[in-house]
Amino acid sequence: MEITKFQEIMSITYEEKDNQRGIAATIAWITEELGELAQAVRKGTKEEQIHEIGDVLAWLTSLANQLDINLAEAADRFSEGCPKCNAIPCVC
Repeated sequence: MEITKFQEIMSITYEEKDNQRGIAATIAWITEELGELAQAVRKGTKEEQIHEIGDVLAWLTSLANQLDINLAEAADRFSEGCPKCNAIPCVC
């Protein structure tokens, strides 16, 4: 799935709940999900890791939507390779 389409679907599905929850609570959820991802990476199965990466991506997208940030635009920073050394692979 294209990242722009994913962001649209997340907005349509969760915009009202996201706005009611607010940015601070969304940050708390992202943090919790990152902890779950860390545990899945250390001790979980591939399926659990996929699940948790999906959760982190969903919460990050929720935050981007609340901040009115286009994820494709944010990711574009890396389209030429490393944003510091502009190399692929990174040499810095």
